[in-house]
Amino acid sequence: MSIKKTLSIGLLVFIPISIAAEYLHWGTLTVFITSGIAIVPLAIWLSTATEEIAVVAGSSIGALLNAVFGNATELIIALVALKAGLVDIVKASITGTIISNLLLVMGLSMLLGGLRYKEQVFQPIVARVNGSSMTLAVTAIVLPTMVIYTSNGVEDLAIRNLSITVAVVLMIVYALTLLFSLKTHSYLYEVGLVELEGSPDGVVETPAHKPNLTLWIGVLVVATLGVAFESEIFVGVVEEATKGLGLTPLFTGVILLPLVGGAAEYVTAVGVAIKNNMDLSVSVAMGSSLLVALLVAPILVLVGVAIDQPMDLNFNPFEVVAVAVAVVVANLVSLDGRSNWLEGTLLLATYVVLGAAFYFHPA
Repeated sequence: MSIKKTLSIGLLVFIPISIAAEYLHWGTLTVFITSGIAIVPLAIWLSTATEEIAVVAGSSIGALLNAVFGNATELIIALVALKAGLVDIVKASITGTIISNLLLVMGLSMLLGGLRYKEQVFQPIVARVNGSSMTLAVTAIVLPTMVIYTSNGVEDLAIRNLSITVAVVLMIVYALTLLFSLKTHSYLYEVGLVELEGSPDGVVETPAHKPNLTLWIGVLVVATLGVAFESEIFVGVVEEATKGLGLTPLFTGVILLPLVGGAAEYVTAVGVAIKNNMDLSVSVAMGSSLLVALLVAPILVLVGVAIDQPMDLNFNPFEVVAVAVAVVVANLVSLDGRSNWLEGTLLLATYVVLGAAFYFHPA
């Protein structure tokens, strides 16, 4: 049994434990830990259901489903937190997800894959396209922040209108990247839609029968509802629990929330890298960052306007610097289409340094 299957089944026990901890008042820290762990298997089942449905639906629809549901867990957690008024944590989780996917996920994939294979290759065009789009996303994050810090008193309404304008532009760009990857240049992205099971050389094996579509749609619905339910419990205690641990909202959003919400992507990307499919691994890591920057963040801005929460694209300057560093380092490492264990180590070292900086940041 693969690590992904083991986690998706074994960690389900934390769902009833977290519910009991919440309603029997076992303590804030216990609720925080158990509900956070409970989200992990639900996120894996949500991701697995999306992949299985993609097999039946075909490559184009499957890729679209992966694009829509690829970061559903992070989006659900962020929406619940936004509804609760935890705007600073939501903003930090956006930058944290981008950083963790580019540095932690790609770093682990290149390190563990590189320990098994001397050098691994992947399509550099995918990295270049994603890198260019991520540069736009960084620009979109930097500009509203710079408007604040280079002006003498900017009204909140002006920042909100700027954020809405940028959000719409980013969503249009994301739609165009989907058109590019699914239609006009789809041949560049044919790296597989599902995790490769039982194949040490990374060769895709044609399944003997198609997955049960009704079953997996049901799993998708149940997993989504489960993530939403557990997110309510998790977000309800996140401020108090992290404060008790001496953690700032900035560190919580940038480091802790992405670890909880992105578990499925981490397991998939690292798993296929170990099977020598760096094409899919890099596609998962960079594609997830791109989805968060170009779709999830704009959706949160628009939802914030709809529910009257002050969600905008005015980020902490240090978050902006961290995202820019992550994008630059990831682009430099991935543009040649080759990877090894040392490059993975460099990405992980950058992530650890940034994580330490966020931990000691007084914000």
